[in-house]
Amino acid sequence: MAALLTWKGLSKTYGEQLLFEDLQIAVEEGEALGLIGPNGSGKSTLLSIMGGLVSPDRGDRLMRKGLKVAFLSQDDSFTENHTVRRVLEEAAAAGPEDPEAYGRIRRIMGEAGFPDLDAEVGTLSGGWRKRLAIVRELVRLPELLLLDEPTNHLDVEGILWLEDRLKTADFTFISVSHDRRFLDRVCRRIMELGRYYPDGFFSVMGGYERFTEQRELFLQQQEEREARLQNRMRRETEWLRRMPKARTTKAQYRIDAAARLEDELSSVRFRNRQQTRVEIGFDTTQRKSRKLVEVMDLGGRVEGRELFSHISLVLAPGMRLGLAGKNGAGKSTFMRMLAGELRPDSGEVRWAEGLSVVYFDQSRENLDPDISLKQALCPDGDSVMYQGRNFHVASWAAKFLFKADQLYQPVGKLSGGEKARILLANLVRRPADVLLLDEPTNDLDIPSLEVLEDSLQEFPGAVVLVSHDRYLMDRVCQRVLGFDGKGNTGLFATMDQWLADIRLSEKPKEKKTGNQTPKKEKKKSGKLSYKLQLELDGMEQRILEAEARLEDCNHRMGADEVLADGNALQFLCGELEEAGREVEALYARWEELEQLREEAER
Repeated sequence: MAALLTWKGLSKTYGEQLLFEDLQIAVEEGEALGLIGPNGSGKSTLLSIMGGLVSPDRGDRLMRKGLKVAFLSQDDSFTENHTVRRVLEEAAAAGPEDPEAYGRIRRIMGEAGFPDLDAEVGTLSGGWRKRLAIVRELVRLPELLLLDEPTNHLDVEGILWLEDRLKTADFTFISVSHDRRFLDRVCRRIMELGRYYPDGFFSVMGGYERFTEQRELFLQQQEEREARLQNRMRRETEWLRRMPKARTTKAQYRIDAAARLEDELSSVRFRNRQQTRVEIGFDTTQRKSRKLVEVMDLGGRVEGRELFSHISLVLAPGMRLGLAGKNGAGKSTFMRMLAGELRPDSGEVRWAEGLSVVYFDQSRENLDPDISLKQALCPDGDSVMYQGRNFHVASWAAKFLFKADQLYQPVGKLSGGEKARILLANLVRRPADVLLLDEPTNDLDIPSLEVLEDSLQEFPGAVVLVSHDRYLMDRVCQRVLGFDGKGNTGLFATMDQWLADIRLSEKPKEKKTGNQTPKKEKKKSGKLSYKLQLELDGMEQRILEAEARLEDCNHRMGADEVLADGNALQFLCGELEEAGREVEALYARWEELEQLREEAER
């Protein structure tokens, strides 16, 4: 394919920090490119350079003449009293008198699910403002769309809408994102910026899962290469120490080769040392109680609306429960009841005696922008206590990738990712039996997310987690408690299973209409084979039976004898996971059969 945009020798420094140097990048027509990298690697800066918003220090650009580029920044900018309709008409440079443009606006608005075109921007929630910002760029009909963290502030429903839109895009797009499931589903090439790569970046065709496999292989090979070069350099050093007296041409050639080898080793060693990871490990009280928190027939309401009811479960050591649902569905209310901050409207929550519960709600964990990093990490004195040991504040800061010269920098001058690392550093110091984490991943880069996942999996207590990061939820959580926003809840094995259930529940009328239609009408199409029609007719019963098995597993996991027996609990977790996979597979097959039937009837 032809290249839309090419940069050669691209370099950029921010203050005294070198972001990237001498990059050679080409973006081809029709690409779906995911751009990733640790905080500070220059992802957003590179995207801004591509969009013409920031000038590089050096570099030559080749761009298709007349290329239409649209840019979605992390922070939206709207006139608050403008209506949704006016924002989009101005973006499309059109109004109702332009039927084609207005029709395009209506179509994209319908896809985005906006209920009211005449609503003022100032009345929209953060998630709907983000949708509006995305749609505003779509109505410009770009040939190249640049997206900087497009899933920030979107709930799961909004992310799914964006994924569906980008998977069928007729334009090229580049997206900076920390949402690994999003990257895996919409991108056909992943590129990571990093000074640990020879070219300053590493690019792999395929989604995020394939990228991680290839990246691990490359980095492992680079470390092995360093070891081989060290062995060769050791032999050459020994030879140089025995420097032959005769300065033959052959001896001089070997001396020159040894110098080149030393330069190569130095370069590889430098790259391998550029990989740094946050050191996250949650402190624990080591409590051995079988039941940490017991939830009995719990119910919650807000302003007369029922959020959930009849929730019963037990949080035991090693249990990791995810909470999923749309914004306002009741996740945070349930979390506050578990923390003891909110009285239930019905039912009861019982805590083990002397239980230590650590509740992290990022929306309430405000940092004073005027204090220094040192004060934020260590309010009193010069050391912090962590897992029974004293750490000097400089050493503690280094564990979270802060440099010594940042200690006296105001918090307000730090990036979003750096502020998130401060919150995590303060969180892990608090010994806990139960961790209640409400959106702990905001602004964390992918390397930090990976360490957080490992730490949560190793935490011996119980974890209850709310996150829009589906990848993290599936890796960490053994079960997902789904809230449908209509007062109902259910336990699921994975986020995808919960999403499949939500999609199924949103189609009841369509499905009932089909069932109420006489069977003659199905036969009328006559194009779905007898075998497939038989499978489709029995699919609902199979799903009900599989869900009953899943529910039975969930019920048995709460039994005292299972919670007291680690081997039995592990076996039942495996049985639960298998039952969950079966339900998920059946839902996927049901959707496939329904699609085949609809195609046959058309």
